[in-house]
Amino acid sequence: MTSLYKLLSIILSELQVKVIPATEGQTVTLMCSSSCPLTEKPAAYIWYKNREFLYEDWSPWYQELLSSEEAVTYSCAVKGYEDLRAPEVSVDSITETCFSVTYAKGRMCSSQQTSVDESCSITYPREIHIQRTPAEHRGFIRLTCNSSCFLTDPLISFVWYENRKPTLKEGKQIQVPSSHPDSLSCAIKGLEDVRSADVCGGDSCWSLNYVHSRICALQGSSVNISSKYSHPDYVQIQSKCWYKVKRNAEEEAEQLTEDADHVEYDDSMKNQHILRLKKLKRDDSAEYRFTFTTENEEVNQSDFPGVTLIVTELRVKMSPSAVVTEGQRVTLTCSTSCPLTDNTNYIWYLNSRPLTPRENQNKHLILDPVSREDAGSYSCAVKTNKDISSAPKTLTVQSITGTWTPAAAGVSAALLGLILLTVCWWRRKKSNSHKPSRHETLDDSHLYDEISPQPAEQDHHYPRLNSSEDEMDHLYSTIPPFEPTV
Repeated sequence: MTSLYKLLSIILSELQVKVIPATEGQTVTLMCSSSCPLTEKPAAYIWYKNREFLYEDWSPWYQELLSSEEAVTYSCAVKGYEDLRAPEVSVDSITETCFSVTYAKGRMCSSQQTSVDESCSITYPREIHIQRTPAEHRGFIRLTCNSSCFLTDPLISFVWYENRKPTLKEGKQIQVPSSHPDSLSCAIKGLEDVRSADVCGGDSCWSLNYVHSRICALQGSSVNISSKYSHPDYVQIQSKCWYKVKRNAEEEAEQLTEDADHVEYDDSMKNQHILRLKKLKRDDSAEYRFTFTTENEEVNQSDFPGVTLIVTELRVKMSPSAVVTEGQRVTLTCSTSCPLTDNTNYIWYLNSRPLTPRENQNKHLILDPVSREDAGSYSCAVKTNKDISSAPKTLTVQSITGTWTPAAAGVSAALLGLILLTVCWWRRKKSNSHKPSRHETLDDSHLYDEISPQPAEQDHHYPRLNSSEDEMDHLYSTIPPFEPTV
């Protein structure tokens, strides 16, 4: 057991928070990952904000897209090994072309960093591409790993890939023969998730690119996973298929066959193939890789990552809790296991009825101050081809006199009704005991004149009783005291 813990400690000591630029606006996303593959699926990932526990979830993908906040740090850990947290990360700035990150440990910036215990900052590009120019030597071309972000930071180094596999080539520029038959791509060391598209050294080569490398999708929805590819003109493609890869020690790969209810292939566009998954389930969370087979039975498949899909459900979270006191500030969040896009339209429901449009556009619903009318069952939904909703969650609001819920309101109404009937019966009995003379008119209208509604500011308009002090003392002596629910 001790040796196993030591092994896990070594693996988790490489745990880090990866900062990856998102395609939605000037935002980034976070991933909790290790440079060494975990031998088993973690029970959960734990996220910390400013060193304080934030939340835990099965997904390693942080649940929201982030903007820049210099004073805010993020860290993560694997549940059960909370003492082995990843070094803290802060996102200092984000522009259209670059984003700057500060790491608490220098080893996160580059192997060239002299001190691994001091913090370091580095500026990354949001995207990179390869520029082709003629080389000095005839028959060669120069490939430059370029970006619209000004890359002069000495901490930045580059990695190159050939047919999507890492090579020994280093540096921002490399030279290859103009007839080079293989595809080439590049990335920045430490930010391999932001990789350039494949390019060909010559006029035609094997290449494979994915439109999106990460997709967050809702349970019950449909998703398209797209690949773009090229191949030499003389090669004939015999078959195309997708594999579902489960990340584990064996890295099992399952070939997907078409199924009208769940899996569809779209091969209608030239050099593009789309995998469409319908009625997504939690178990569809995996990595998906596209492959094709030539007439010579050669399969173009590599170990380079494909498209990571995470399927998430909607959940309503309440902060500080689901039981609050009237007057507090309450934040309701339509929570997911991975970040949906910024332009997602959220819909909030209270007791199955949609709230006003003004409150429907955000994943956060703030009740400040919360009142008794806010008590009830809340759920949220996302507007897609069909509305996908969360399970309902009840908010209980306590007042000074006790707990206020729809059930408590019903008990109060029943109690007041009982009081009203008792008063009417008692007054009628008293009036009947006094027989009027022939000149005396029996008029019970005064009984109803003495019953007036509560003030307008009350939430529920129940009758209020006005009677003499002796009468009320007699009335309440016959009714047991009401104990509010807490």
